[in-house]
Amino acid sequence: MIRLTVAQAIVRFLAQQWSERDGVERRFFGGCAGIFGHGNVAGLGQALATSAEDLPYHLSRNEQAMVHTAAAYARASNRLATLACTTSIGPGATNMITGAAGATINRLPVLLLPGDIFSTRVAGPVLQELEDQRSYDISVNDCFKPVSRFWDRINRPEQLPSALLAAMRVLTDPAETGAVTLALPQDVQAEAFDWPDELFARRVWHIPRPRPERSALERAAELIRSAERPLIVAGGGTIYSEATEALRAFAETHGIPVAETQAGKGALPYGHPLALGAIGATGTTAANALAREADLIIGVGTRYSDFTTASRTIFAPDARFVNLNITGFDAAKQSGLQLVADAREGLADLAGACAGWSTPAAYRERATGLTRAWDVAVDAAYALEGTPLPQSAVIGAVNTAAGDDGVVVCAAGSMPGDLHKLWRPSGPGSYHVEYGYSCMGYEIAGGLGVKMAAPEREVFVLVGDGSYLMMAQELVTAISEGVKVVVVLVDNSGFASIGRLSESVGAERLGTSYRRHDGGPLPVDLAANAASLGATVLRPESVADLRKALDAARSATETTVIYVRTDPMTDDAPSSEAWWDVPVAEVGTTSATYAARETYETNKRAQRLHLTPPT
Repeated sequence: MIRLTVAQAIVRFLAQQWSERDGVERRFFGGCAGIFGHGNVAGLGQALATSAEDLPYHLSRNEQAMVHTAAAYARASNRLATLACTTSIGPGATNMITGAAGATINRLPVLLLPGDIFSTRVAGPVLQELEDQRSYDISVNDCFKPVSRFWDRINRPEQLPSALLAAMRVLTDPAETGAVTLALPQDVQAEAFDWPDELFARRVWHIPRPRPERSALERAAELIRSAERPLIVAGGGTIYSEATEALRAFAETHGIPVAETQAGKGALPYGHPLALGAIGATGTTAANALAREADLIIGVGTRYSDFTTASRTIFAPDARFVNLNITGFDAAKQSGLQLVADAREGLADLAGACAGWSTPAAYRERATGLTRAWDVAVDAAYALEGTPLPQSAVIGAVNTAAGDDGVVVCAAGSMPGDLHKLWRPSGPGSYHVEYGYSCMGYEIAGGLGVKMAAPEREVFVLVGDGSYLMMAQELVTAISEGVKVVVVLVDNSGFASIGRLSESVGAERLGTSYRRHDGGPLPVDLAANAASLGATVLRPESVADLRKALDAARSATETTVIYVRTDPMTDDAPSSEAWWDVPVAEVGTTSATYAARETYETNKRAQRLHLTPPT
């Protein structure tokens, strides 16, 4: 038996957790990020202070940000590792809820350890306690329940072992993973208990690769072999399961073009003859053209979000679906044939079941021709000049600077859409855009997580002024932790994408510009702000200067912020020729509103539920 406090036991347990897939083992927790207050300083704070060699501690500046960092770390690790996050009770805890929602929506494992009110209740109501007349057992941490894949409150030390094992089961299950919350009353954290030695033994969690059920595989192969114009939609599951080589082999053997979701971008590298690039509302004209013509969609690791399906308008009415996914929930979407399996194993089995079959040469040639036409449009967008700089030219310069080892990180605003269309990925892991939750403020914090998980890669964070102002302080974390990222801060004095959307629905760009109340410009210098936080700041004014700044930042050893101005009124990226469902007011005071409503209703008629039986 080992006598430790609950908090000390948690830290020792987490330090001994490993994941294993394909015979490769790695520590599951790369460390613990935390901000301390009265609810966790005497518990987890004390435990971490005396166990730095077992579980490294990382000081964050914002609780939401550190969860973003953990989620990005998990994504860059293909969900085989993550960070734990600890906070005090009250606002420190509830600040993590947004990050928890993003992690769960994006199917990424993060462990949250918020402090909680006293289990004994003798001091209640304590500072920051939410009093509820219905029950003394409710605290603000109950808010985590809807956004957590597993939630528990440890009211007694005896409850801890089963809760920790349940937490690890969910975190390491690719079909169930997401945010896991263990609420820790502050008195219980400091309570000592005699723990069995076995709790702290090295524990390896095998990450399974389930294979598809045989009859489902046969039905899927029959559908594929009968198709004339099949299209693969590669989602994030393709990358997380490290199935990109299997995808390439399957696509090449059978001549099936590949389109990519936001999370799946990079599943095939740019330049591959079957790579169509992005699909959907922010897709390429090549991918969207083939999506409209395809008689069979093979979804691999995708959850079919509204951007991927262009709000259910991009696929032909009679298209059938074969959905290969680790979760039955996602595999059942679009009324598809469910192939519940690991993406790599499922693609390998499908390849064997479809042996000897391939698409007609003319179909493959059409895909190549459409992609070449899109490349011409991207080349033109990358070559634009002007003052302020065109956003597409900024993206093009960063794309070049990133090279083969770079990673672009982004999350919200107009840039994720432009990146999805325009970015030319070098391969898996080179494109990291959080678009499941599209959370403003994710960018710099996410860049930290990527760099911590993959220190050998150059990380380029693209962040707009709106997102920057929400969570700029994580620049301090990057500098204090010695984690170098290149931040390209794009200032267009407002919210460009929502501004354009607002105008298109008759809302007249209300609340989308950073201006004084009288309409004048704000005297805000974001570059000076970044410098005040300790970053090296460069201010290029031309595309040529931007390229030089990116080279300098790449060669630097510490975090550099490159500040560029763009025009919020200019949309210089080529159109995806697809739609996104945002309702328009049925009545209004301007002709523009009625015209927008008419366009909306026209597009709405193209939506379909895809109820065609899979066989």
